[in-house]
Amino acid sequence: MTELSLQSDLGIEHVGELHQVLLPHLDDDEPVALLADQVQRVHAAGLQLLHAFVRDRAGAGRRTTVNLASPALVNAARQLALAVSLGVDNTKP
Repeated sequence: MTELSLQSDLGIEHVGELHQVLLPHLDDDEPVALLADQVQRVHAAGLQLLHAFVRDRAGAGRRTTVNLASPALVNAARQLALAVSLGVDNTKP
């Protein structure tokens, strides 16, 4: 199993760095564990990238887990899921 430590800041300005960490492991056949205990700041862009990585690996039959998720990551994921389930759209006046 490959273990990748996520950086503390998953804000939009750091998504490129996260992409560079994840991309080499997209096609790994062995399971990937994302260690998320150090995550302190999260934007939707960071969550979207993590989701795409996990989704694409799952679509190819590859296992990915998020381990030791920090409260910041858990709360951000819950908030985004709630907004999506409610159909919240901040772009309308």
